[in-house]
Amino acid sequence: MVVDVLIKDISQLITVKSGIKAKKGREMQNIGLIENGWIAIKENTIIGVGSGDIGSEFKIQEHTLIVDGKGKTVTPGLIDPHTHLVHGGSRENELALKLKGVPYLEILKKGGGILSTVRATQNSTLEELVNQSKKSLDRMLTYGVTTVEVKSGYGLEIDTEIKQLEAIDILNKQSNSDLVSTFMGAHAIPGEYRHNPDEFVDVVINEMLPIVAEKQLAEFCDVFCEEGVFSIDQTRKILKAAEKLGLKSKIHADEIISLGGAELAAELGVVSADHLMAASEEGLKMMAEKDVVAVALPGTSFNLAMGKYANVRKMIDYGLSVALATDYNPGSCPTENIQLIMSLGCLYLKMTPEEVISAVTINAAAAINREHEIGSIEIGKKADIVIFDAPNLYYIPYHFGVNHVDIVIKNGKIVVKEGRLI
Repeated sequence: MVVDVLIKDISQLITVKSGIKAKKGREMQNIGLIENGWIAIKENTIIGVGSGDIGSEFKIQEHTLIVDGKGKTVTPGLIDPHTHLVHGGSRENELALKLKGVPYLEILKKGGGILSTVRATQNSTLEELVNQSKKSLDRMLTYGVTTVEVKSGYGLEIDTEIKQLEAIDILNKQSNSDLVSTFMGAHAIPGEYRHNPDEFVDVVINEMLPIVAEKQLAEFCDVFCEEGVFSIDQTRKILKAAEKLGLKSKIHADEIISLGGAELAAELGVVSADHLMAASEEGLKMMAEKDVVAVALPGTSFNLAMGKYANVRKMIDYGLSVALATDYNPGSCPTENIQLIMSLGCLYLKMTPEEVISAVTINAAAAINREHEIGSIEIGKKADIVIFDAPNLYYIPYHFGVNHVDIVIKNGKIVVKEGRLI
């Protein structure tokens, strides 16, 4: 077989070998480490992986690009399975209020918080949303993120929700990254429905979802299931309606109080349940039995200074597949830096570096239903690969707050070199 790209002499090749399934519980420690490794790529597909000399069945020709991996750590392309990338405006003006101890609900009453972002998104043109989001998407790519899940939810009415989803579609076609689209019209209850939230649930089900499905603008439907937002019954109703229209389910669950979101996630067999800081032990055990991926978002806890993080050690003990994500959004977690999230995973979630790399590769792929094509370096999978200027895996979360990426290969092509877009 003719090789288009050969990465050779890799000091630490982290394959995260797993086939087409997520790693559960203690399996997350098994990262398929190969020393003095190599990867052979043809077009956009991995055709060979090994150690030492490349096999004779692989043909190196004049056009073959040779990449030196000496002194480097190589991993699958990183995956961010929970973001709110497309939005209007920003909310740095709220920082001073937070520092003064003004509660979020008081900020919300003054027209701030998510309602501020909703207004800014409603007032932004499609072009403005695309341009603003492209900057963050490019920044994510330089940090090694090759696939990104993106939610709507800053419209809370059909025109703006569609505008967000159309922006995601445009970005997916124009950028080097792959985007996975999630409809989240049930992100908050608009002010005009605050006394009758069931009426807004009906709007989401009967007016929004059919149009989203008809236009094929989303693969997933997500709901913010939380006290004061959407109840267990309302969430169940929305997600069941979405599944009838062909959308797969995700859920924001048990972020602040133990409402039963984890139990609902298991009942419905959703693809992933995210946040989970207040999830009950019974709910987590039920999720493990139903193979629901648990997505932890430590950047949000860190930025909100909540002092409370998802109990990932317990999740791993129960045999859950745990993924990590940035939760990039303009309010509670305005960062595109997945490597910072990896460090927080070690420092605050008490995950090992091995568990962390499983969480941002194969398990993150499973959280967006992509584990069959990305998330590990194996023959037949897409050639999404990150070369870190780091001597070993441990160095990446240890030396925090900087970008360790040297090269990013997306679909078999170098898109980032020396940490910069090319």
